[in-house]
Amino acid sequence: KHQSVIMVVSRRLVQVGRVCQVNYGNDAGKLVVIVNIADASRVLVDGPTTGMKRQLYNLARLNLTDIVVEDVVRDMRPGRLAKVIEQADIQAQFNQTSWAKKQANRAARANLSDFERYQVLNSRRTVSKAVRTQFNKLKKN
Repeated sequence: KHQSVIMVVSRRLVQVGRVCQVNYGNDAGKLVVIVNIADASRVLVDGPTTGMKRQLYNLARLNLTDIVVEDVVRDMRPGRLAKVIEQADIQAQFNQTSWAKKQANRAARANLSDFERYQVLNSRRTVSKAVRTQFNKLKKN
């Protein structure tokens, strides 16, 4: 017998209103919104709340997020775009994603002192030992 498998694929399409994160250069980490699509590899982005001026950006330098602002129309003016972005509270939405939490965790870990890294190591050892002993107790029964 032949079975057909249906897979639901979540795609992050390049579209007007899609929120992206810059992944390269001085602006890396800033959130921007796609305002217009120039061609297959470049888009016009604007980030009035993050201090990014409206400019053409290569798609290779952007990470598309799952967040889409439906109220954004093509070539929306910067002032109106800023109001729409603040109403949608994009930064708060992004901060709730696991992606943003991982970035925050990496940044916090990068700023640890030597002693703080040692404390993290010891706490991981303690937790691991407690889990291992409980697991072995349950395994015996």
